Amino acid sequence: MRIAMVMLHIAVLAGCAAAEKRPVLYPNVKMQQAGEAQAQRDVDQCIAQAERAGASGSGAGPVGRGAAEGAAVGGATAGVASAIRGGRVIENAAAGAAVGATAGAVHGAFRSGGPDPIHRNFVQRCLKDLGYDVIGWK
Repeated sequence: MRIAMVMLHIAVLAGCAAAEKRPVLYPNVKMQQAGEAQAQRDVDQCIAQAERAGASGSGAGPVGRGAAEGAAVGGATAGVASAIRGGRVIENAAAGAAVGATAGAVHGAFRSGGPDPIHRNFVQRCLKDLGYDVIGWK
């Protein structure tokens, strides 16, 4: 039961940490003419186009990679330690994997500097083609 609760916390942390960053638009003439609501619909459309085109990045990103790395290291370390001490290897390895995944996800979230460069460039070019000027991501 404790492992299930830890895994739930991992999912919540990873979800929060991986919240999608979005482009910030400069209030140029196009932005003023379109209005905030239409501009955000155009951003959504460009993000969807990037995903359909396969420009959504390479794999799980820093958060997912960090969680996977942490789970592997935590599980292996706890399993070996239990085997040496003569403990419950499987149970301790699972607990170590859960702890490692949580630590890895949090570390990956802090390491994450924004969206994948390919995805970001695709969205920015799409928005530029529509007349918007992207000044950053937030």
